[in-house]
Amino acid sequence: MAGSLIDDLRATLGTAAVLTDPDLLRGYQRDEADLCESAPPSVVVRPRSTAEVVEVVRLAAAHGVPVVPQGARTGLAGGANTSEGALVLATSAMDRILEIDPVNRIAVLQPGVVNATLAAEVAKHGLRYPPDPGSWESSTIGGNVSTNAGGMCCVKYGVTTEYVLGLEVVLASGEVLRTGRRTAKGVAGYDLTRLFVGSEGTLGVITEITVSLRPAPEESLTMVAVFPSIATAGAAVAEISAQGLSPSLLELLDQTHLRAIEAYRPMGLRTDARALLLAAVDTGSRAPADLAQLAAACTATGADEVFTATDPVEAAALLQARRLAHPAMERFAAEAFPAGNGGLFLDDVAVPRSRLAALLDGIERIAAEEEVLIGVVGHAGDGNMHPLIVVDRADPVSMARSQRAFDAIMELALALGGTCTGEHGVGLLKRDWLAREIGPVGVRVHQAIKAALDPTGLFNPGKVI
Repeated sequence: MAGSLIDDLRATLGTAAVLTDPDLLRGYQRDEADLCESAPPSVVVRPRSTAEVVEVVRLAAAHGVPVVPQGARTGLAGGANTSEGALVLATSAMDRILEIDPVNRIAVLQPGVVNATLAAEVAKHGLRYPPDPGSWESSTIGGNVSTNAGGMCCVKYGVTTEYVLGLEVVLASGEVLRTGRRTAKGVAGYDLTRLFVGSEGTLGVITEITVSLRPAPEESLTMVAVFPSIATAGAAVAEISAQGLSPSLLELLDQTHLRAIEAYRPMGLRTDARALLLAAVDTGSRAPADLAQLAAACTATGADEVFTATDPVEAAALLQARRLAHPAMERFAAEAFPAGNGGLFLDDVAVPRSRLAALLDGIERIAAEEEVLIGVVGHAGDGNMHPLIVVDRADPVSMARSQRAFDAIMELALALGGTCTGEHGVGLLKRDWLAREIGPVGVRVHQAIKAALDPTGLFNPGKVI
């Protein structure tokens, strides 16, 4: 990279906001997706304002250096991975909540605000920001918006895009675009806000976000149902949906995950269970009756045991166990093979709720055919599963089998009327599968939008499409 660009960046942002030390650069090389290609960037910049982002984008464009926007790098599809020579635009220093408006139930914030921080601040006003990805204690709202992140409460409250009212975005030209509104209703023009939500940093750099808030939830009750098979648990989910029940949370963990979590942080989980459903309702005075209906549906479809959390502390512990699923499986994979060569092919498919049991059956069949271990966890209530394929990085045979299993799961999900990604995004991991899902016309439309907004391919090249 030309020294003049580094000098210009330092003159604009100050020396402390421009990182060039090789050891530091390696820390910005990739997100948490395993087995996705990456290379150290040439420079990392940490702007503090929209005006500084504008200057960074203009300088990068003038020097022909690609820009990779990054949040907290908690993504799971390689969407934040860098290539050699790239400039990382890290939004972590843009971490201010600019406004909380309790009357209109909105908040305005910079992209570097951590999800849990926003949740804590709006709770002081009796409000809630519902999207809650598993990484909510470290992931940023900007990253959540860029990937259209989901979470455990999506079954009732929906994903990130349903809460984003407006955006401020720096385009490849250096111009600043404002989209959306602050009003509860509004249909003026194309919905440009939703265009940028989920675009994974390929169309512009998000510098300000206006989100809608909800009243704090009523009293919540939690239950666990233990099943003799993962497919039986899937049938219970279908029955819950068929009855029109509305849990605020409905999560599935298979035996592999239960054992990995218990080994990672012992808490007395039923490791002999083949599958476990974790459910909750937040309907206040109706919660006991609503939870009883969920329990009855689980029992009717073959649950071995159903029990209710006796207090909020026990309920929080169960929820925390679910949030530990990914780090627990990372440790499990690392310890499964010599010299820590274990890794994970992490999938993220979603199917209609009525096809969930078929998906789970198919994943078990694929694991047996390819002779690989696949742990399954996910948001059962909305059909979004995360099969994790355990792989030995040092063994070409293991790598080949895992890749075949990954592809087979993707093909199965599409055949069941599903999608290649329910919440993690496309990134590097699923570019080919996105093309298969949306077809040649869809690919051309995506490419046309990218060319219109970023004609030189400045932003996050090689990702999504």
